[in-house]
Amino acid sequence: MKVNVHDPRGEELAQVLTRATAALAQVPSPRVDAELLAAHLLYDGSRSRLQHAALMGERLTPEQVAEYEALVARRVRREPLQHITGSAPFYRLELAVGPGVFVPRPETELLAEEALKVLAARTESATGQLRIVDLCTGSGAIAAAIKSELPNAQVFAVELSEDAIPYTRKNLEPLGVHLVQGDALTALPELAGTFDAVLSNPPYIPPANVPADPEAALHDPDMALYGGGEDGMQMPSAIAARAFELLTPGGLFIMEHDDTQEEAVAELLARVGFEGCYPVRDLNNRPRHSVGYKPRPLEPLD
Repeated sequence: MKVNVHDPRGEELAQVLTRATAALAQVPSPRVDAELLAAHLLYDGSRSRLQHAALMGERLTPEQVAEYEALVARRVRREPLQHITGSAPFYRLELAVGPGVFVPRPETELLAEEALKVLAARTESATGQLRIVDLCTGSGAIAAAIKSELPNAQVFAVELSEDAIPYTRKNLEPLGVHLVQGDALTALPELAGTFDAVLSNPPYIPPANVPADPEAALHDPDMALYGGGEDGMQMPSAIAARAFELLTPGGLFIMEHDDTQEEAVAELLARVGFEGCYPVRDLNNRPRHSVGYKPRPLEPLD
């Protein structure tokens, strides 16, 4: 949609943004959200173009104002910004998201970055094609980030949810990721023992820890949030065991978890059989991911 600059009956964009910012006072970032919604509607998502237009005194038609205020009203009701715009930034990508799929979080980018750091060295020395799988892929965020940086790798992604799959497919098929709709605990049996890396952001929240943000509590699917059991560790435990089965000796496993689960996950990985384990901390120094390696067989003694 184009802005009508010269309509004398129009309202200045800057005034509309100020009013929207006030209406959004209860959301965490009122001005940012007001600008992102307007940029989505009027400037193909470009916030810099929007800000320039506001500085230049551009005006909106009454129809444009009404359409914009309808979007603002949805955000006031705490509908996720990403659902309204239909996209979420992740790593260096824009992913399609909407109702029924978990909106990827910035902290999960650290999982992808850690995986790429480890796998980059292996790419240089590997004699064959790297094989990587993202279990409980949701929107496909982790798989997409990995494939975008390692285009020659064979990347798989597994997702069970019927509601999430349309978004997953839209995000992953253009990149050439092999998408499997099915149970992460049983998928890809024919490839067990062949993966160089298994990555996962499984559901892990304990049932008592309902997210404080309405955007997550009311709009993220429960099956993507709650890990099962009193401590939320039921699904992470099953994912770790399945990862061990899928990995080749020396293979890499990285899993996201709650910052209260560091000790439980460390014990889990040791019990499953992983070695060389260590936590990865987020920008607030909270343990949010754990790394482990499937042991290589002992070299025979001469």
